[in-house]
Amino acid sequence: MVSNQRTIKKRISLSGIGLHTGVQTTITFVPAPISHGITFVRTDLENSPSIPADIDHVVDITRGTTLGIKDVKIHTVEHVLAAIAGLQIDNLIVEISNSEPPVHDGSAKFFVDALLQAGIADQDAPKNYLEIDTPLSYSEKDRGVDIVVTPSDDLRITFLIDYKNPALGTQYTSLVSLQDEFVNEFAPARTFCFLSEVEELYNAGLIKGGGLDSAVVIVDIELTKEKEAKIREASGTKDKIFVGKNGILNDIPLRFYNEPVRHKAVDLIGDLSLIGVPIKGHVLAARSGHAANVALAKKIRGIYEKKLITTKYGDNKGDYLLDINAIIKAMPHRYPMLLIDRIIDIEPRKKVIAIKNVTFNEPFFAGHFPEKPVMPGVLIVEAMAQAGGFMLLNAIEDPENKLVMFMGIDGVRFRKPVIPGDQIRFEIEMIQYRPSSCKIGGKALVDGKVVAEGTLLAVVVDR
Repeated sequence: MVSNQRTIKKRISLSGIGLHTGVQTTITFVPAPISHGITFVRTDLENSPSIPADIDHVVDITRGTTLGIKDVKIHTVEHVLAAIAGLQIDNLIVEISNSEPPVHDGSAKFFVDALLQAGIADQDAPKNYLEIDTPLSYSEKDRGVDIVVTPSDDLRITFLIDYKNPALGTQYTSLVSLQDEFVNEFAPARTFCFLSEVEELYNAGLIKGGGLDSAVVIVDIELTKEKEAKIREASGTKDKIFVGKNGILNDIPLRFYNEPVRHKAVDLIGDLSLIGVPIKGHVLAARSGHAANVALAKKIRGIYEKKLITTKYGDNKGDYLLDINAIIKAMPHRYPMLLIDRIIDIEPRKKVIAIKNVTFNEPFFAGHFPEKPVMPGVLIVEAMAQAGGFMLLNAIEDPENKLVMFMGIDGVRFRKPVIPGDQIRFEIEMIQYRPSSCKIGGKALVDGKVVAEGTLLAVVVDR
């Protein structure tokens, strides 16, 4: 198991044609400093914009994984990311001269060989891992997709595909050790597609750079002379096209008896790298593709971000996320205006659940109202805002030097009075998020019943 962070020893470049876009591309791997992570840089564009290789920057998963920021995109990054993750490289700058890496033969080996030629360099900092300590799952019942992740002392993958085509059928593979198996047993596995897809993809302009040597083409329909002519014209090949004895176009020999499912495992490794940290867990996947892989990565990324928060502010020992001591570290408010006592759960940039215990000793009860104490509605809204502010502060950079100021309140309604002895549960969801501002919707509940609700607008400012 690799214990230190890694990068490469020197720059190295390689060139080729992008599968989907057909663009001529040069990709250059560049060493990066400790804790830099993986970033792509579009050197062909003004100011060379950079795109972090993480789940927050995935903008398309139609026929591959596409990263982007605004109008800047990089298509089909999964094989590059699989090569980087498979070699357990943590910090790397990937310069690219166009919108898509070269496809080469449809495997990750092209990139693995280049990175190995550049040399792997250990860095003087420990590698961060996310340990999966409780099982989690993702399913798409309509597509028969099931993924389960269980605790493990290292990354392990078990993958199953199940197609009706006899040339493919049911295939299974298992990866136990990246270090021992990835380079020779998985990286050379090529992507695959069905013959029924090829003509349609060419006609739709979705494989402008794809030749018949860019993937393993599995025959699932009759190859008529008319269809052969169309595919030859679209692919630009002058060679004869025929159905092999093995059910694969042109009888291309497989590199492994179960090469297609091995390539699926390679795609999974690339997509899981978008979590931003290597995981220790056993991933059992059935019939998964990029969409499910990315959905799983998002789910695991949420767990990772939650663990970062608990580590930053102090681990809990109960069935909640953060206690009052942790909240004091995170929030600028103090007595008598700190109005949340506990964070039950949080999904950064998505939602937060917080608790406020209401006692008779609250200072506002002395005047509101002495003979019939009722918590002021404005303070319920303030507590709701503080819970939302906690969520926002943990979604931005440098939160210690920022404040969340609320600039608008819409549609607030008070349903029931809150009195001493009540415990208010705040359920806050992000409606619209930008790095400098957000809109949140919130509910305040007592004993499961809504006592107040509304929408709040907030802006992030320097302290």
